[in-house]
Amino acid sequence: MNRGFYTIMAAQFFSSLADNALLFVAIDLLISMKSPAWITPLLKLSFVLFYVLLAAFVGAFADALPKGRVMFIANLIKIFGCMLLFVHVHPLLAYAIVGFGAAIYSPAKYGILTELLPAEKLVAANGWIEGLTISSIILGTVMGGALVAGKTATMLLNFDMPLIETGIDTVTESALVVLGFVYVLAALFNLRIPDTGYVYEHQERNPVKLIADFSRCVNILWKDKLGQISLAVTTLFWGAGATLQFIVVEWAKKALGMSFDKATTLVGVVAIGVAVGAVMSARIITLRNSLSVIPLGIAMGIIVACMPLVHSVYVAYALLIVIGVLSGFFVVPMNALLQHRGHVLMSAGHSIAVQNFNENLSILTMLAMYSLMLRLGLGLNAIIIMFGLSVAGLMYYIMRLHAANQREKDSLSLIGEHKH
Repeated sequence: MNRGFYTIMAAQFFSSLADNALLFVAIDLLISMKSPAWITPLLKLSFVLFYVLLAAFVGAFADALPKGRVMFIANLIKIFGCMLLFVHVHPLLAYAIVGFGAAIYSPAKYGILTELLPAEKLVAANGWIEGLTISSIILGTVMGGALVAGKTATMLLNFDMPLIETGIDTVTESALVVLGFVYVLAALFNLRIPDTGYVYEHQERNPVKLIADFSRCVNILWKDKLGQISLAVTTLFWGAGATLQFIVVEWAKKALGMSFDKATTLVGVVAIGVAVGAVMSARIITLRNSLSVIPLGIAMGIIVACMPLVHSVYVAYALLIVIGVLSGFFVVPMNALLQHRGHVLMSAGHSIAVQNFNENLSILTMLAMYSLMLRLGLGLNAIIIMFGLSVAGLMYYIMRLHAANQREKDSLSLIGEHKH
């Protein structure tokens, strides 16, 4: 990997670290506001909303400018969202603005990989990026919990500048200042990302034509025999993963009797497993045999459905690590395959925008269903069992669909195909 790749990794790490820590600061803020439990999942829903609403436009924007500059602009928007929380704007609205920045950031972040690296390095690159992203989720989750509870929060609040009145009087305000600095650090790394020299044809600016072009790209990727399988898997994975974050926190509090800051560490445990699985996958799985990992998704869903049987903290840690390892091992090759097919069939930015649209539509749907179940008073154990078995069932359907595609024509021969 070249130097530019490591700069991208550093920028991604700090930006994702702040995003994830901010989520748990916002959750704590909702708790302090005594908001009902079903409001909490809507935080993540508000974050991903712009991924869906702007999907037709962010791909063109990412391809219109050097991707390092796009990432820098996106980080400035995230900083603005963080500042809105500081001035007491409702967490749902402020975190939605951060999501707006993230929606712009994502096509550039992943699209630059296909510009910077050859196809045979995409699995390894994705292993590093996903491993680092998951590391940022681990640290961000723990960091978010620590910033609003325990000794860290007390220490930050007691910190004072000599002869200067900072005006920081609450735990939330001190946490937001720290996260603001992390976003600024990410923005500084964005400025160091090299220009790959890729110049795409003139990008359309007419909204109607952009939507029509985006619809064409969605259609192309879903009709492609490799694209539809990898897109279906990653779409299901990210929807399930976002929902699992909230399920684990609620489960830890109710089934294991853990406090909020302790419960957030369990989300970090899942993320540790995902990081391990991602690194293992990057070392073992090649783009050519990437589809062989689909059965691991079925196993992951079945294991999730077994969570209500666990009442020991130590067993919970082991179970969540296994769930994470299986998740990381199968999602990295699927992500790399999807990026490869998208790059072959269309531009990098448009491909990632299509991917983001489908994945975040899945997140919106699953979180809305989870919030509705809580609103209707459905028991958490029943929700977990239905959630796990649904994931396993859908993964089994995707595996059967791939087998049917293979009987029709060898779609694996498309792997390594040159750009159209």
